Amino acid sequence: MGTFYVTTPIYYVNDAPHIGHAYTTVTADALARWHRLVGDEVFFLTGTDEHGLNVQRRAEANGLSPQEQADRTSERFKDAWSLLNIAYDDFIRTTEPRHHRAVQALLQQVHDSGDIEMSTYEGLYCVSCEAYYGEDELEDGNCPVHKRPAELFKEDNYFFALSRYQQRLLDWYEAHPHAITPESKRNEALGLIRQGLQDLSITRTSLRWGVPVPWDRAHVFYVWYDALVNYLTAIGYGEDDERFNRFWPAVHHLIGKDILRFHCVYWPAMLLAAGLEPPQRIHVHGYLLVGGEKMSKTRLNAIGPADLVADVGVDGFRYHFLRDTPFGPDGDFSYEGLVARYNADLANNLGNLLSRVSTLVGSKCAGIGPAPRPHSPLEAVATEVYEASAQAWDRVAPSEALEATWRLIRETNAHLEAEEPWKAEPGPEVDAVLGDALEALRIVAVLATPAMPAACAEVWRRIGLSGSPSERRLPDAARWGGYPGGLDVQKGKPLFPRIHVD
Repeated sequence: MGTFYVTTPIYYVNDAPHIGHAYTTVTADALARWHRLVGDEVFFLTGTDEHGLNVQRRAEANGLSPQEQADRTSERFKDAWSLLNIAYDDFIRTTEPRHHRAVQALLQQVHDSGDIEMSTYEGLYCVSCEAYYGEDELEDGNCPVHKRPAELFKEDNYFFALSRYQQRLLDWYEAHPHAITPESKRNEALGLIRQGLQDLSITRTSLRWGVPVPWDRAHVFYVWYDALVNYLTAIGYGEDDERFNRFWPAVHHLIGKDILRFHCVYWPAMLLAAGLEPPQRIHVHGYLLVGGEKMSKTRLNAIGPADLVADVGVDGFRYHFLRDTPFGPDGDFSYEGLVARYNADLANNLGNLLSRVSTLVGSKCAGIGPAPRPHSPLEAVATEVYEASAQAWDRVAPSEALEATWRLIRETNAHLEAEEPWKAEPGPEVDAVLGDALEALRIVAVLATPAMPAACAEVWRRIGLSGSPSERRLPDAARWGGYPGGLDVQKGKPLFPRIHVD
């Protein structure tokens, strides 16, 4: 058994959660569930980023204090994750005292090592990104991400000596070639480092909504150098060394490509300066686009998870975003695509297989599920499906893992079509075909649990098994022959009723 520590970015509390946030979080949740299935000790972290000028301005616009804005919006994220059956182990808020202590401890360490010094900064700043940009990085003076004018800021700040870490970062990434995936994003990070690194402003005096700097209380830490430390706070940095050392640096950060610079350049350099190892894995994904554009409040194209769950259910939502959007490149969401995937894979394939098998067991076997054959034609398929699924989950490719799992569903439906047990009289031959189909459903219920925990638990229950597929352990749970036979198989309402779009 190993350890698996997975994180999402912590989300800004300036607005409500949308399906872009949900995409990353559902992916992290599914990875955590998979690694629990294989017996790893798992820690899954998400949370909210609650400091900075962006939050302060949004609070003022809403007639709230920054803390009230943070409290209200943080709850909206918790509610969204509850709706989507997100089984996180910790939800961190950067306004918590434990986080203040960790931020101050880490950056005091960097300060004491001589890598933080006072200087004056003047530059163009995007409040929405909470990031400075060079003029050559802007598009007609606008932030390339938010398409808003950058603002000129000037103040005396403390700076982190990032320029001293250029070669150390290059050396570290050369020694750890798989630390950033996919390779295109690794190359992007290396390109940023090779073009030269400038020292970073990491504090502010122009606002008070932030973590106070321990050696100079006139300053607060700039939001990114507060936010990034959350990954250490949650596993006990500075307070629980045994727990911290168990999970760090064996972490898997899931991030969007717009925050690559912060996680793949600034963050590992800060850790090296504090005497810590950089993160073991950073998995970078593209934008979830709507109509070809990144979601944002200003573009009025943000879609809330609840809007879609109302139509396709929680597991239909989860399945779509894991199956239809490969992790890595940009994905383009459409409602038509959501419904098409739901009807094809869930209603027609999995749902139809469960309904067909349970009905046939009722009519041909008096409702008692027969055991599978020890050398079924489906056994080799099941073995190949497990191996392909496991490899895909391990490389953070949920869409490929689910495509492999659905191969077993399609092959089982095809096997039933070929054997036509509905035309045969009850007897050993019918029992053998239906026993094989029940065994395939059992294996699918285990392998698809990370994507659809509730639906897979219902499949498990209907084919007469006790407990839950999430309690099984791989690879044993995927080996052919686990369905014992002699169990009551229940018919029920369609697991995934077909959606008709006018």
